[in-house]
Amino acid sequence: MCGIVGYVGNREASAVLIEALKRLEYRGYDSSGIAVLTQSGEKNPLTVIKSPGQISTLEKKVKISGSHTGISHTRWATHGAPNEVNAHPHTDQENSIAVVHNGIIDNHLALKRELAEKGHVFRSKTDSEVIPHIIYEEYKANGNDLFDAVRRAVKKLRGSYAIIVLHRDHPDILVCAREKSPMVLGAGVNEGFIASDVTALLKYTNRFMFMDDGDIAKVTRNGIYIEGPSGEVAAHEWTQVDWSIEDAEKGGFRHFMIKEIFEQPRSLHQSQAGWRSEEDNIPRDLARAEMIRIIACGTSYHAGMVGKHLFERFTGSPTVVSMASEYRFADTTSDNPLMIFITQSGETLDTIMAAREARSRGLKTVAITNVVGSTITRETDITMYQRSGPEIGVAASKTFTSQLMMMYLFSAHMGYHKGYIKRDDYNSIKEHLRHTIRAVEGILNNTAPIKEMGEWFSRCENAFYLGRYINFPTALEGALKMKEISYIHSEGYPAGELKHGPLALLTDKTPIIALVASDHTYEKMLGNIGECSARGSPVIAIAPEGDAEVEKYTDRVLYYPNVDPLFSPIPISVVLQLLAYHAADHRGCSIDKPRNLAKSVTVE
Repeated sequence: MCGIVGYVGNREASAVLIEALKRLEYRGYDSSGIAVLTQSGEKNPLTVIKSPGQISTLEKKVKISGSHTGISHTRWATHGAPNEVNAHPHTDQENSIAVVHNGIIDNHLALKRELAEKGHVFRSKTDSEVIPHIIYEEYKANGNDLFDAVRRAVKKLRGSYAIIVLHRDHPDILVCAREKSPMVLGAGVNEGFIASDVTALLKYTNRFMFMDDGDIAKVTRNGIYIEGPSGEVAAHEWTQVDWSIEDAEKGGFRHFMIKEIFEQPRSLHQSQAGWRSEEDNIPRDLARAEMIRIIACGTSYHAGMVGKHLFERFTGSPTVVSMASEYRFADTTSDNPLMIFITQSGETLDTIMAAREARSRGLKTVAITNVVGSTITRETDITMYQRSGPEIGVAASKTFTSQLMMMYLFSAHMGYHKGYIKRDDYNSIKEHLRHTIRAVEGILNNTAPIKEMGEWFSRCENAFYLGRYINFPTALEGALKMKEISYIHSEGYPAGELKHGPLALLTDKTPIIALVASDHTYEKMLGNIGECSARGSPVIAIAPEGDAEVEKYTDRVLYYPNVDPLFSPIPISVVLQLLAYHAADHRGCSIDKPRNLAKSVTVE
């Protein structure tokens, strides 16, 4: 979940590394560091600078060095406290090799004991520090060949890693390796780049090559050489990514999250417009699936829960939603489901490992992701892109609603080709989605009531989010947004389940966020709201415009433009995102970088 960057070329390396690292800070912000080679006669001293905290602290310590080669890292701590000693890059004891690492080395304790017996001394509490020491041993034993030393060293590692290696005696070379952690290579004019995400490099290039598990690459200013896990030359294609640097900047907004919330009319439109090319590539035999299983984590899991209702409604196929982290350990050998994997980054390790498990069982697999060339695209039979554009804020906003858009479109497509719904129904669903995008625009044109409610909500410490049917997952997602960025303890529940225990927690200091849609659950939802009001809890309803009845049962109401109730999760989600944002902003929280979290979860 850390961010790594490597550069070799003609520019000032430290400037490139810091600039690129800032665009990866969403991947971790416990500490950061860089290592550069500075030329001094025939020697190339290795200079390492590290700092706890955010990258701005590191930036103040870094001086122009005249270096043209270097590596950098921003950390999400897994082993060892977030301090300067545990920050990356890590070096061998002679300070000849520097390494940055994303992932977890499962066998680091055994390796550390083996190295200590050979006289190696370790400074940090991290698993990562063993890597430069192992490379050092292999480098000495095998003719000072850095590429070969890395190749031999990684064979001793168990776990997940994306590493970049810098050696003081090889000033124009970086060597990198990947196993279960993302790594992308970039090319400019007489310069080479390495990073854990394309957003880090958009300022410098739009040409990228995505490494596979087991790959080892040598990157120079003149080109890239890659070997696969068996030592074969790997011939990966270059991919042009059409995201712009402006997409990855705040554009005048105070935070990335609020910018990305306001980008949702565009991102939803891009998802729907892009569907025209997606549906042409979907094999018709998918529609014959008698059962569907959706696999995802976190916010994507909530999108999958909405998808369950849609697939069952539009295709008639029983649909199960499973958490990716649990799927591999469950007995799921019955039936022959179509497997759908949802991951915004395409690098969520639990989801990737679940996809591998599904393919090993001979199941048909489909990925829904936002990132071209990401790992999940190579682990599944079919890929569908949600086309949200880059999302920098750790808490998902526009990518969630785009995932919902994909659930509506894919399920309706399947239903039509299965013959479960008619062509007119399919077209009507697309028209409802266009109307839903206009509803989102309407919400964003008048956010003052939500901001006011967010300021009131910021004084709370606990809250319940209630929904029914297709808006129970929306309640889960709303509660997740609130707890992620405001640190207000929030729980999502099916409204009918509150009386089976959680009512015991209701007080006049425990607000209820009730998600109301004018569907077949409407009257039951009003009854659930009444149960909460009777216990003295303040109730805030999120309801469609024109609903005067709900005001009789609640303390406050936030309205969203009328849409068909089946499509209400999209506008309701936007209201809940804004509510969480303004509550967090009023509490002075670090909205784009919530404590303990990172954007792309690349560890299990």
